[in-house]
Amino acid sequence: MSDPAATAAAAPPGAGARFLDSDVWHSFRTSPAAMIAALTAALCLFAAVFAPWIAPHNPYDLASINLSDAQLPPAWLAGGDWRFVLGTDDQGRDILSTIMYGARISLYVGLVAVALSVVFGVGLGLLSGFVGGRLDAFIMRVCDVMLSFPALLVALLIDGIGRAMFPGAHDALAFAVLVFAIALTGWVKFARTVRGSTMVERNKEYVQAARVIGVSRWRIMTRHVLPNVMGPVLVLTTIDIGQAILIEATLSFLGVGVPPTTPSLGTLIRIGGNYLFSGEWWITVFPGVMLVLIVLSVNLLGDWLRDALNPRLR
Repeated sequence: MSDPAATAAAAPPGAGARFLDSDVWHSFRTSPAAMIAALTAALCLFAAVFAPWIAPHNPYDLASINLSDAQLPPAWLAGGDWRFVLGTDDQGRDILSTIMYGARISLYVGLVAVALSVVFGVGLGLLSGFVGGRLDAFIMRVCDVMLSFPALLVALLIDGIGRAMFPGAHDALAFAVLVFAIALTGWVKFARTVRGSTMVERNKEYVQAARVIGVSRWRIMTRHVLPNVMGPVLVLTTIDIGQAILIEATLSFLGVGVPPTTPSLGTLIRIGGNYLFSGEWWITVFPGVMLVLIVLSVNLLGDWLRDALNPRLR
């Protein structure tokens, strides 16, 4: 009979133990910028996800809004009220609560749009790089055409077409059009990156060996090649989240983003801009600070991840 102690000692470490012993975790622990960015992003994400439970007020509950509380300054300034720590807007809504709810919408649109871009771009890039030939040439020419137009212009065009086709659309459809408009401009970089990595991987020995033993093309692409090209995709995904949130905020700032009934950070900044030079600076400054914190923390995490996954940059 085998010794249980010896068996336990010989057991391989779990996934958590391997991660804590990896170079990526060591790089994270030794990078103050990455740790601060991760903490900031986690706090923003927590505030956005749990806004209905932790926000001081519900900015969409009309029964709790009092117009006599409109345009109150932050609590530490003269005339402020500690019920509204960051002040109120022109309708008497608490700025802090409105920011938390607005960040929830911005993050939702950004994350869903990037997820669609990843699925579409990685799939086409993998197919283009592995199959090659006319299919590769066609997909890359489509990418070249997409790259010839500014991303914001394409998003404006798609959003405008969607609003013209569905003038009486409800909020869910308006969100879908906005997500599609952002995703349509983001899939190209994933496709080109994955295509380049796939063209390198398809000529390696493990792929040739899989072909010799009769493994199908689909299985080779999904089970063998795809895991080995996901490193650059993770970096691109992290950076693209920040860009998608910025595009959504820009569209909302221009008045063609999310519906006015569910304002995002861009909508809040646009509304506050009307009162910026009349003294009510907090209506636009605090949503702007929240937007900067989210995008900056995500971009810093993307930069750290790029360095951590590239041995040449360590």
